[in-house]
Amino acid sequence: MTDQIVRPEYVQDAPTEPRRDIMRWKSGTLHRNWYAACTADELTSLKPLGRTIMGEHLVVFRGADRKPVALADRCLHRAAKLSEGTVGDGCVKCPYHGWAYDGRGQVVHIPSEGPERHDRPGKRAESFPCLEAHGLVWVWLGEAGVAPTHEPFPMPWYQADGWKTYYMITPFENGVTNLAENFMDVPHTVFVHADWFRNEKTRQGDAICKRTEHSVEIAYLHRDDIGFADWALNPDRLPMVHTDKFYMPNVTRVDYRWGDARHFVISSQITPVGELDSMVYTAIAFKFGALTPLLEPFFQWYTRQVIEQDVVIMRNQGANLRRYGASKFMSTEADLVHLYIESLRTWAEKGEVGPKPPPQERRISFWI
Repeated sequence: MTDQIVRPEYVQDAPTEPRRDIMRWKSGTLHRNWYAACTADELTSLKPLGRTIMGEHLVVFRGADRKPVALADRCLHRAAKLSEGTVGDGCVKCPYHGWAYDGRGQVVHIPSEGPERHDRPGKRAESFPCLEAHGLVWVWLGEAGVAPTHEPFPMPWYQADGWKTYYMITPFENGVTNLAENFMDVPHTVFVHADWFRNEKTRQGDAICKRTEHSVEIAYLHRDDIGFADWALNPDRLPMVHTDKFYMPNVTRVDYRWGDARHFVISSQITPVGELDSMVYTAIAFKFGALTPLLEPFFQWYTRQVIEQDVVIMRNQGANLRRYGASKFMSTEADLVHLYIESLRTWAEKGEVGPKPPPQERRISFWI
């Protein structure tokens, strides 16, 4: 099943000068991307949602024809939060004096001026390109008046035949780069996820690590398993093929495959709320033949336990980054995948000035 991407009319007409002190404008070219604001199911026609992406406070709601809309979460009248208002007739209404904004951000009704509804020239809230695809609602944070240059990342196997998919939504007290590294990091699993995911076996692992123009990929070459769940996922004891991928600027994809019939994919959209706060939309997709529909309750429980362990260790790291400030990490050969991710994101954060990190491929060894 393929999602239909409904394209709204993109209108960006900011009434005031953008706040240049927030993350959106201090991150080089990273704002020129789609970021997940919520799942499609979260956004109903009954009420608006308040979201913060790269320091921008947004109100997201369903406008006319149920299309998603994203506006600055600030009423032009007396600066109240629109996200605490109501939705009706395809408009979001301010909870303070009832000013109504349509999907363009245009003020179409001011109750104190009478019952008539019509555009109020010169009264338009800043709006952001917004669309729905792959079960998520996406917002584009590029410059006003400049249309998006690409589509949102297609979440792998979302609602595909023979697959089961669901989303996990998780707040993290850490930034995008550190989270991407954590989601693609094997050595930490024997400590953070001991007895759940992997245990320390003191054996050598090998991998091929590759940096492309827009991604980082690592393919593991050693025989591996994923802890006590292996008996359910791999009863035939087939070799597991494990690959991790990072796609600029904020997406990770982890694949576990056993032969042609069994496949488990974890794809994470990391939405930056602030420098060291993120909201992660993790799509779990899996197929295990006839067992597929029966495994969902187990996966729902198991994946939540594992990701909450990552929440704890990312909070630990984030707290120390707040305490001591950003600093250069020490690295070993096992961290090459992290260095590749950091190189691509750092280049974008610096406005893509200077030479771009070149494509590179290396074989590495490490112990787990």
